[in-house]
Formats: sequence, C-alpha cells, structure tokens
Amino acid sequence: MKLRNTLLALASAALAAASPAFASGSNADGHHHDHAMADMGEAGQTSQATRTVQIEMRDSMRFVPAKLAVKQGETLRIVVKNTGQLTHEIVLGNEKDLKAHAELMKKFPEMEHAEPNMLTLAAGKTGELVWKFSRAGVVNFACLQPGHFDAGMKGQVRVAAAKAPAKDVHGEDGHAH
Repeated sequence: MKLRNTLLALASAALAAASPAFASGSNADGHHHDHAMADMGEAGQTSQATRTVQIEMRDSMRFVPAKLAVKQGETLRIVVKNTGQLTHEIVLGNEKDLKAHAELMKKFPEMEHAEPNMLTLAAGKTGELVWKFSRAGVVNFACLQPGHFDAGMKGQVRVAAAKAPAKDVHGEDGHAH
C-alpha cells in the first residue's frame, strides 16, 4: 500500500510537471488544473446546460460521435455511455496535454481521475460531464487509458465564436451623427 501511494504521488508530480494544461491552482491531492481548464472553459452547472448530447465509448477505440459543435459560452451536458467491455474515459483538454497525460498513464495505469473535465467509466456504465465552453477554438477529448489514445480514441469540440453585439449607429440622444 505504501508503494502504491508513493507511485501515485510520483505520478501526480510528474503529471503536474509534464503537463502545463494541468498547472496553476491546486486541490487536496496536489494536482494543478485551474489554468488549463480556463483555456478551454470551466465546469458547468446542470441547471445552466443549454442542451444535452450523448457520446458512446466503444471498444473499437472510438467515440461516437467524435466531433461536436457548440457556440462560445454554451454549457453542454455530455452524457457518456461505455458500450464496451473495457474501462474507458473521456478527458477534455488540448492535444499536447492529452498526449503527455496519455504517456504518463502508460507508466501509472492505476492513476485515478476526479476532475470536472474527466470521467472514467467501467464497462456498461453511464456518466455525465457538464462543461461551459467559454473560449472559441477547439477543445479536444480523449480516452487516456493505456494504449487507447494511441489507437485513436479521441475527438474534438469545435467552439464557434460568439457574435459581437451590433453597435448602435445613433448617439446617446438617439439621433444619427
């Protein structure tokens, strides 16, 4: 047990050092995640979700669907079902950090995740993530179970920029100038 705790502590430290997306801010387990999450959005509240989408995780090492489109500022309730016989997970992040984390998972396959942008599911189980996509661009997602990322178990959320409100051509007095 002591060896396992030491390995988990080393894995946490290595993850924090190897992955800038998980840097800044910290929680009780020593993980650092706030800064990177801000780059891709933030944990949302179910009551604020504008819609719900469903994603399947399959043993063919695929997410179905693997591409989602949202609008900047939209809060999405993502219902995830593991339809396979293997444990799978979905982790939101940028491609560089997901790749680094996948490599770390190969070394520490027992590492457990409990962050708002991560969900691990045993075979046949269903869970959900609620996420507010506050920045335009691409947010990647992947399964970081050892070998799954390398096998292509990844996807993308395209976040369309919010339209800026039209400027009033009239002055404060309501007259055109």
